[in-house]
Amino acid sequence: MSGTIVSPLLGGVLIGISSALMMLFLGRITGISGILVTSFSSLVDRNEDWRRSFILGLFLGGVLLRQFFPSFFDFEISTPMINIIIAGLLVGFGTRLGSGCTSGHGVCGLPRLSKRSFVATLTFMFSGIVTVLIARII
Repeated sequence: MSGTIVSPLLGGVLIGISSALMMLFLGRITGISGILVTSFSSLVDRNEDWRRSFILGLFLGGVLLRQFFPSFFDFEISTPMINIIIAGLLVGFGTRLGSGCTSGHGVCGLPRLSKRSFVATLTFMFSGIVTVLIARII
């Protein structure tokens, strides 16, 4: 296997395993947007500690990855910052409109054979493909 496929493949496997473990041990869906939105809804609610720990773990995982594998971060972003901000806002809007994100619908909903997640994932993928095509043409 080429080095270019190993990292994404390993990442996908780890996401799948972590989602399965979250469902197995906590009975929860690993939908990042839902976890993020509800993790700070009540900062004093002890029942939400797992959500805040999950978000902190995502952040610390990135920090550790940077510490031990700095070559993973050897790239430049040539896209103007305003485009990145607009894209982030559009993704956030789409996440709210679709009642979840790709991790919730694609990684957790599809294995549960959720029709809503199937439609949402198709919509996400179609929108992404169209966006890339338009961006490449312009």
